[in-house]
Amino acid sequence: MLSVKNLEVYYGLIKAVKGVDFEVNAGQIVSLIGSNGAGKTSTLQSIVNDVKKKGNIVFNDVDISNHKTHKIIKEGISLVPEGRRVFQNLTIEENLRMGAFNNDELYEEYQEKMFKLFPRLIDKKGQLGGTMSGGEQQMLAIARALMNSPKLLMLDEPSLGLAPKIVGELFETIVKLKEEGITILLVEQNAFAALEISNYAYVLENGQVALQDDAKVLINSNEIKKKYLGG
Repeated sequence: MLSVKNLEVYYGLIKAVKGVDFEVNAGQIVSLIGSNGAGKTSTLQSIVNDVKKKGNIVFNDVDISNHKTHKIIKEGISLVPEGRRVFQNLTIEENLRMGAFNNDELYEEYQEKMFKLFPRLIDKKGQLGGTMSGGEQQMLAIARALMNSPKLLMLDEPSLGLAPKIVGELFETIVKLKEEGITILLVEQNAFAALEISNYAYVLENGQVALQDDAKVLINSNEIKKKYLGG
């Protein structure tokens, strides 16, 4: 579904991503793991053309390397950014409406789907995004991204700052989305949680792919355990 080749990302003279290659197959959860500063977020941002980059990005046989962000979203890619970034002064319903700007004719249908997926949001649909808990904001951020009916959902550090119970619920939801046919590209510092639900994973170090393999292989790798799993 997604092929990224020789990706380089620049911030001024600093090269944050240095020739990264990876693929995401349809129907899978693929994770990018690594420490802070490894280039994970920059890689996701490059796919939606939100940073200065070089390289080749192909999505469903269409070269989107130089497409504008709104066109990439229309092609079927949605990004839930790190820090959630819900619209603080808009209600839950208004946040969902903003997410459906490419899919407005199906707004009611998808809103109902989101409330089934995240029942906690139903009773609070008139509440402002900025007054919600961190876990509720993450639910809303994912729901807003799904309102575009994406083929590929990219999640950037979805567990960051959340209580363990909420993290468990969140990862259950990610698996449910995969089962419903949505392909997931997951960036996550919680390497163990990411590898547990992933089909394949890439380990980024200093802006490059250091390791890649089936997630089940990596989760049992002594090197991965030592560096990322605390074992």
